Amino acid sequence: MKDLKHLSIVDGAFLHFESAEMPMHVGSLNLFERPAGYDGHWYEDVKKHITSRLHLAPVFTRKLAMMPFDLANPVWIDDDDLDLDYHMRYVVLPKPGSRQQLETLVARLHSSLLDRSRPLWEFYVIDGLESGELAFYGKVHHAAIDGQAGVVLGQSVFDLTPEPRKVKPPRPRRTQRYQLGVAELLAAGIENQLNQIVTLARLLPGLAKSVAALAVDALQSRSQSTAEGGKKGAKKGNVFKFAPPTPFNHPITNQRSFTGVTLPLDETKRIGKLLGASVNDMVLWLCSTALRAYLKESRELPAKTLVAGVPISLREQGDTSMNNQVAGTVIDLGTQQSDPMKRLAEILAGTAAMKKQIGTLSGVVPTDFPSLGSPWLLSGLASLYGRSRLADRLRIMNVAISNVPGAPVPVYLAGAKMTDYYPVSIVVHGVALNITVQSYMGRLCFGLIACRRAVPDIGDLATHLQQAFEQLKALGASVQDPAQETSQKPPQAAPQAAPQEAAPPAATTTAAPRRRRAPAKPRAPAAPPLAVARKTGAKKARRQAARAG
Repeated sequence: MKDLKHLSIVDGAFLHFESAEMPMHVGSLNLFERPAGYDGHWYEDVKKHITSRLHLAPVFTRKLAMMPFDLANPVWIDDDDLDLDYHMRYVVLPKPGSRQQLETLVARLHSSLLDRSRPLWEFYVIDGLESGELAFYGKVHHAAIDGQAGVVLGQSVFDLTPEPRKVKPPRPRRTQRYQLGVAELLAAGIENQLNQIVTLARLLPGLAKSVAALAVDALQSRSQSTAEGGKKGAKKGNVFKFAPPTPFNHPITNQRSFTGVTLPLDETKRIGKLLGASVNDMVLWLCSTALRAYLKESRELPAKTLVAGVPISLREQGDTSMNNQVAGTVIDLGTQQSDPMKRLAEILAGTAAMKKQIGTLSGVVPTDFPSLGSPWLLSGLASLYGRSRLADRLRIMNVAISNVPGAPVPVYLAGAKMTDYYPVSIVVHGVALNITVQSYMGRLCFGLIACRRAVPDIGDLATHLQQAFEQLKALGASVQDPAQETSQKPPQAAPQAAPQEAAPPAATTTAAPRRRRAPAKPRAPAAPPLAVARKTGAKKARRQAARAG
């Protein structure tokens, strides 16, 4: 029974939380250049290519075997009757084959559930784009992979050269697995529960110490904030408060809206370095700035900051197992701040606290627990949360934001070069918007997926994201590179003005109607986003000049 692969409590949660309104699969939309002089049928070539590599990733050939009466999490077993024509499909877009048509198709494909009687994946080759490109959309159930495991899955499918690498064929199967009986499944389930109890008992002392350390640190930080805040009051961490109400925080339907945005990675990294921020920090700032502009345009921007749910990978270096090893935290996005530097400072404080949590909990957080009764419990909780008004009131976060590192070099599929890699993730009751970013070939590829009822005009949010990057470039230009500053040494350089927020984009005829806005009021210029020391020095210089006069 040790050869049976049980779903962990995290893997099983994605399975048990699933409903018709809330599919729990993740995917991606990839765009490819047609090979020069290619006159073949790419779908058939891709199908042949994938067939030769099914043995490289277990997710391709295994399916679920449910426990009797759903007493515990199911197990993975080999599928002896894999129907590749079902799992791989060919779609041609109607003319003209626009980018919007492609994104609408992906949104619709992503809204349908995977068949649990088969291996939990589907691939689509999409033709007919007016640009002449080829598209490849795939989805895999989140019970089988997380973000990092998805990258490993991609490595088994894609190649680094136009010529596919040679893959050693699988060994012939020595035995034929028979249908698992009730007694065998029950025995395997009981054995797994006992093993999980023993493992959890070993981890509890270290976990208790780490949680206690985090609690003490949180109380100390809160006391320090109270002392510094005085009568104005302390600025509490988001662990002590709910997120503000937004259009994203309601029960969702099974209809989706999707779009993708590509931004330069190297320039984002360079500007982040000038501002003392990492790429992850800058991704959060870009999302925060875009969300602020999007909600402000429809007069729905809350007075309190939006809160982002951010996943934390618990996967050790070199671990390529196909499962979920992830936890999560929440970070304030500073959307209430009109000053871009104050917004960034709030994000930096949140990511610094997150890194401290990772260091404290790393190695002691269990990725599995005993799952006896979890199918009933989790399914019931998911149904209660979606059908009641709890999703409107228990707002732990407003939006989910994730950043996954991808390939820095071009990859190929059946001879075609990939040009863009857009993640397509999950939205849930109470969090109707998910922004997932995957780096690829020097670019940041943003995949925005949402409940269509909550965000019918997701293209507007994509436009605000592009405008946020223009603001970021202006912000970077206002902060001089220390190396250049040392070499040039300009005499008493006056601080430059900070870039103001971009004006809302003009409404298009295809956009969904949004709430009417009041006439725009004159906007005060933002404060200079330079270091306090520079501002103080400039003021001192002006006072000295006044005295001298």
